[in-house]
Amino acid sequence: MRIDAHHHLWDLDVRDQPWTRTIPVLRRSFTMDDLRPELHRSAIDTTVVVQTLPIPEETPELLALAARDPHIRAVVGWTDLTDPGITDHLSELLEHPGGAALAGIRHGVQDEPDPQWLNRPDARRGLAAVGAAGLAYDLLVRPDQLPAAVKTVREMPDVRFVLDHAGNPEVEPGGLKPWAALMAGLGHCDNIAVKLSGLVTRAPAPHAPSLRPYADVLLEQLGPERLMFGSDWPVCLRAADYARTVAVAESLTAALSPDERAQVYGGTAARWYGTDT
Repeated sequence: MRIDAHHHLWDLDVRDQPWTRTIPVLRRSFTMDDLRPELHRSAIDTTVVVQTLPIPEETPELLALAARDPHIRAVVGWTDLTDPGITDHLSELLEHPGGAALAGIRHGVQDEPDPQWLNRPDARRGLAAVGAAGLAYDLLVRPDQLPAAVKTVREMPDVRFVLDHAGNPEVEPGGLKPWAALMAGLGHCDNIAVKLSGLVTRAPAPHAPSLRPYADVLLEQLGPERLMFGSDWPVCLRAADYARTVAVAESLTAALSPDERAQVYGGTAARWYGTDT
């Protein structure tokens, strides 16, 4: 089974997505009916839909959608990590209609001004609650926050982490070496997987040649069993359509064996998000 481990959905008739106001290609609604033909064309069987806004209303809506849409295998939702009542909030989400699809939690740490936000005691308390609930935590960070993310992963071995978009590396001269050193640090932590996602929007076109050194580092340091493909649709449309995004990822992993590719395109996501049972 091939899984797209990272995409988004939103309906501008339900609520605004203010961050899209200056991005014309994203300034419309995106639904599963829009995505479904792309999944068929690229032979993707199921998906993981990921939260977009830091609001409590969105995650129950995604869970309800997952309950009625067979293409959605799992949901990565949002709740306030710093809320002292986070344990109760997580229990409520898990008991919500469709709550069985809740596989992870994410907060847009990249929007927090503090590079050390993940090391705050209240954030750490929330991360521990996510782990105790049996959920993964998706790390969405800027490059300057990546050291704090690595420190967090090392110091919280009981939490299962997923690094979104490979940590958003700077795909430019001088960007590879410092990022690769941090990925080497993560390679020693068996509680994290990394998404091969979001990179086409960070790379100059053509995408694959500039991204190959980054993919090689991920494969060397973490291996295919801790790497998972995600399209980051529709955000990827800023640089490439869905089919092209899949094709770039496949070109970066073409040297893998069939079994190894099966991990990147399904097995890792199924295990890390607990949907392989």
